[in-house]
Order: sequence, then structure tokens, then C-alpha cells
Amino acid sequence: MNGEITQNRSLAGSFLSCAVTHRGAVRTSNQDAFVNRPDLGLWAVADGAGGHRSGEIASEEVRRALEGIPPGLPALAVLGQVRARLETAHLVLRARVTSLGPRVQIATTVVVMVVQDGHFACLWAGDSRAYLLRQGELIQVSRDHSVVEDLIESGAITAAQAMGHPLSNVVTRAVGAEIDALRLDKRSGRVLPGDCLLLCSDGLCKALTDARIAELLAIHRGEAAEPLVRAALDAKATDNVTAVTVQLGGEAA
Repeated sequence: MNGEITQNRSLAGSFLSCAVTHRGAVRTSNQDAFVNRPDLGLWAVADGAGGHRSGEIASEEVRRALEGIPPGLPALAVLGQVRARLETAHLVLRARVTSLGPRVQIATTVVVMVVQDGHFACLWAGDSRAYLLRQGELIQVSRDHSVVEDLIESGAITAAQAMGHPLSNVVTRAVGAEIDALRLDKRSGRVLPGDCLLLCSDGLCKALTDARIAELLAIHRGEAAEPLVRAALDAKATDNVTAVTVQLGGEAA
């Protein structure tokens, strides 16, 4: 196994959350980053893009921005902070690209989950994903912002064909991408006691089937991050692999 697994385990209130990242089987660096803030009911995964070190710079900019949200805020204030800080990070990265030249890209996907007062809100840009496991059923909360997802929805290719498609790594939205304003999608809903959440980079969901993800979440619950990453590595994941898992207790709902 190349490199070291980096992990962070936290317990706050009714949340047990674990975050784990690894550079993958063939990558020489890890351009993924995570945020594990059960004190705020806030979790995130960012997957950097743009070549050597550029992706790492972008994902770290997002991680640092979200880690800076002060504790003790209600849900609406947290969501406001998330949006504002991601928009600022987007502008910072765009300014950096402008100073380095037209062929340089410094960008990152991001998926953020906020859980408070019996509800969740998920914000994302790119193809890092959010899942919800409820009573054994795995639900994909986010929708990939990617070329292949658009092709699948248009009927041009099947989901099976997407796996080996030459454009499978091309995202259509990202923090720092070549657009004037950052566009985040949002999905919200209720949470129930016993729900389990997963945020992950595409290195994990491309290496493991939904059935395997659901199986490991059902067994390990809030501590499933490391088993999921190790399973992806056993499956010879070629990309960076990151997972954040959250177990919701009775107080969360």
C-alpha cells in the first residue's frame, strides 16, 4: 500500500464521524482534503484538479475556508458561511490563475453536508458525492456535475459505458473553474435516528459499487470511512481516495 492513510475521528453530541484519505495506488500526491466538524454538524470533501500541486492548493483553500467557520452557529448561519466562504475561495483561486497564465488551472470539486435540528442540507459543485444510508437503502444525495453524467441523462451513453469513457474525469463545475460565479447545487431533507451519511471523492465511488458501499456502511456505520478507503485500495483505486462517514444518533433527529 503506497503512502499513509490520514484519518480523523470525532464525537460530538449525537454525531460520530470519521474522515480518511489516501493518495491511491498509483498517485504520488494526495490532492483531496476533508472537513470533519461534528461540533457544527458540518462535513466536506474537496477533490483538487489542475495538475501537480495545483489541485492540492485548491482543495486546501476550500478546507481552510470551511474549517474557519466559528462554532455555535445555527443551521442557516452555517449555510450562509459555507456559501460565502466557498465563493471567496473561488475568487481567490480565479485570481491566482489569472496571475499564473491562461493555461494554468487551479480548481477543486466540493461536497458539503450540514445537519442540524433534524434536517440536512447538501451543497456541491463537481463529482464528489454525498450518500445517505437509511434502513439498508443507499441513496445518492448529490448529482455529479460531469460530462458523462450529462451524457447519461441525455441517453447518449449508459451508466456502464460511463465507467470507461475517455471524458469520465471531466467535471462541468468546480471551485476555481473558468466561470465568473461559483454555482452550487443544493438538496435538503429530513434525517432520522440511525441514518448514516457518506461524503467521498470520485476515487472511492469509481472503485466500489453502490452495493459494496452500502454493505460497508451498514456494517461499520459512522466508523466506515477507513474500511471504505481500504476496500477501494484493495480494488486498486488509481485516484486519490477520501471518505467521511457520519452516524446520526437519536438526538440528531
